[in-house]
Amino acid sequence: MSGRLIYLMGPSGSGKDSLLNTARERLAERGCVIARRVITRSAEAVGEEAIALTAAEFEVQEAAGAFALSWRANGLAYGIPRQIDDWLAAGQDVLVNGSRGHLAQARQRYPELLAILLQVDEAALRQRLQARGRESAEQIEARLARSRSFVVGGALAATVAAEAPPTAAPTENPLVLNNSGPLDQAVTQLLQLLSDARACV
Repeated sequence: MSGRLIYLMGPSGSGKDSLLNTARERLAERGCVIARRVITRSAEAVGEEAIALTAAEFEVQEAAGAFALSWRANGLAYGIPRQIDDWLAAGQDVLVNGSRGHLAQARQRYPELLAILLQVDEAALRQRLQARGRESAEQIEARLARSRSFVVGGALAATVAAEAPPTAAPTENPLVLNNSGPLDQAVTQLLQLLSDARACV
């Protein structure tokens, strides 16, 4: 049986990296591997353990078909290596750190993907963005504004519907996981969401 793609989304600063790092071993016990992203960002930048490429290197790899998924957001380019297709074919579930703006395209390639949206209260999100010291005040406000534009049942669902091909079946809204509280609580909720989704397959 083929594995399932788990597409985790959430605004920058919502705690995706912390959630995935904390849940990594427990996900592995369930046969789920976390894909490592390729990003046009300095390897010295604080954040996820991604593969850093220059913009030119990224363009070359993208043109060569090295990515199963790729997109642009916040002035950066992101790619998910094609290796995930081998893992899925081998029956492993694969979790990717995806983009809300790229969900419709991801669903076109992986119609059975499970979309999970990580949400955080705006006050907590602003505090986390300020604490990591990666963006200017203007960039933080821009990220917060972009986050507000993606709302379950609202802009996010409308974007998915608008970008889906005319022949596509109606798409489900993402499952919502709130990460405003303790991290362990979010990990437990993530694992429960995956268990419930697997039981429904």
